[in-house]
Amino acid sequence: MKLYNSMTQRKEPFHVFGKTVTLYVCGVTPYDTTHLGHAFTYISFDVLIRHLEAKGYTVRYTQNVTDIDDDILRKAAEVGMAWDELGRIHTEAFLRDLHDLNVRMPDFYPKATETIPEIIRIVEDLLRRGFAYERNGNVYFRVHADPEFGKLSRLDYDEMLAIANERGNNPNDPNKDDPLDFVLWQAAQPGEPTWDSPWGPGRPGWHIECSAMSMKFLGATIDIHGGGADLLFPHHECEIAQSEKFTGQRPFVRYWMHIAMVRKDGEKMSKSLGNLVLVRNLLEEGFSPDAIRLNLIRHHYREAWEWNRAEQEEAQAWANMLTEAAHAPSGSGEPLDVSDDEQRFTAALDDDLNTPVAVETMLEVGRAIREAAHHGRDVRLAQEALHRMAGVLGLRLA
Repeated sequence: MKLYNSMTQRKEPFHVFGKTVTLYVCGVTPYDTTHLGHAFTYISFDVLIRHLEAKGYTVRYTQNVTDIDDDILRKAAEVGMAWDELGRIHTEAFLRDLHDLNVRMPDFYPKATETIPEIIRIVEDLLRRGFAYERNGNVYFRVHADPEFGKLSRLDYDEMLAIANERGNNPNDPNKDDPLDFVLWQAAQPGEPTWDSPWGPGRPGWHIECSAMSMKFLGATIDIHGGGADLLFPHHECEIAQSEKFTGQRPFVRYWMHIAMVRKDGEKMSKSLGNLVLVRNLLEEGFSPDAIRLNLIRHHYREAWEWNRAEQEEAQAWANMLTEAAHAPSGSGEPLDVSDDEQRFTAALDDDLNTPVAVETMLEVGRAIREAAHHGRDVRLAQEALHRMAGVLGLRLA
């Protein structure tokens, strides 16, 4: 099995110590509804987990909830709702959508607000060792203290600063030594929720939350860390810096996986732009969970793509055909052998999770089963193979 590692920017043989794979995937900031960009990310990792399990691995999977964040506080103020109630409502809606799409829950699903003691401990250590500094109740990571900062994104300083500024960084913060230094702990602001800390009341920065949660449940070094491609910088770059300086261990992550963006109307599908296709709406329109999954994984996880209704309708026809093939009555004639197809299916997923080839292979098996059953052939073993392939892709065929 090979996976593309964003750190090295090439496919690498997948090796872990033993038969347990540790996986951390950055979760949602729950202030709005689940769109197909979210679904593409979490279904891609769901297929990865199922494939690893089919190969005999045990996967220890953590996904977080960023339940305290600037976006949540802004949205809560807009709608006149308590920030924690807003987060609870949208977290439940997100989980309901994923459940309906047959995405399995992670083993650990921590909230940032449940990890405050671990966050404070990491920040204290970074301060003690000179990788961070405190000003007026705010604590910042000193990027120039890490000569390897930027090794994941491979951007120069000006490029990093420009992207960071687009994604919440305040380069004009008078407390900073360097505009690119990032917040580990931010001092209390009027009307915001706060937690006690050695630097006064405040709340954690975005990046430190994921480092604390991943290390709490998966240890200092994890096998696979992933999320949307838009998290590569600054979020994942900052995670690497603070985590490796805290533990003294390298690497923080062995394989970095990033899921490409889903577009609509020529732009990245995002809450801020409002160009969303919502999972809940598609389900209510009558598209089956299998059809939604098929339409997502017909695209390779590293390739950005544009959603259109015609493809979704085609995927519904595929789901209907596969379900019909899975339940077609078997005859007693010559057995249908699809063992070569099943091997091709597995080989496709072994090749950096090539779901487009895996889907096409499964569709060929479905069509072959329907044809063979029509002519009275024995399709029982072929149907068992079809169910195995469907299980890896998370399809119910019901």
